[in-house]
Amino acid sequence: MRNATVTRKTAETDISVTVDLDGSGSYDNQTGVGFFDHMLDQLARHSLIDMTIRAKGDYHIDDHHTVEDVGIALGQALAEALGDKRGIRRYGACLLPMDDALVRTALDLSARPYLVWNVDLPTAKIGSFDTELVREFFQALSTHGGITLHVASLHGLNSHHIAEAAFKSVARALREAVEVDARKADAVPSTKGAL
Repeated sequence: MRNATVTRKTAETDISVTVDLDGSGSYDNQTGVGFFDHMLDQLARHSLIDMTIRAKGDYHIDDHHTVEDVGIALGQALAEALGDKRGIRRYGACLLPMDDALVRTALDLSARPYLVWNVDLPTAKIGSFDTELVREFFQALSTHGGITLHVASLHGLNSHHIAEAAFKSVARALREAVEVDARKADAVPSTKGAL
């Protein structure tokens, strides 16, 4: 069906994620972390994956557990929605400019998680959001989505622009990778016959 709902409840967070890979990029994301919601909205809009995310976390500590656990649940939801990955393009890439920022992403929905993160965010915070959590989110997404993910910032001065360009670049690459390949819609995109 290329859609999935995943719930994750721990002593630290309570999360629900719903995705539809064949959506229009609609979103309704409420995590309690304003900047993170803005980034998740970009991820949905530019991947054309419909997303509804609800999260409650231990904000009295910080936003770390909430951001990381949303990445875990979203990765699991993407993997579940992809099923055996029959018919997908599998690979995606994007070179995305945003004002001063230029971010390159390449990814493979390989079921072999690996993150290469060459992104320097020059400030420790964007508003009240810890910039180190951007990497934490993508690490969790990669690990639990089974995604080989390479993200590199080629240029950038403003942390907000760099982070947003990273989310948009990953989104555009993800859009390409999850699309059904009309020329091979009945085949798993691997010579092994399975991913």
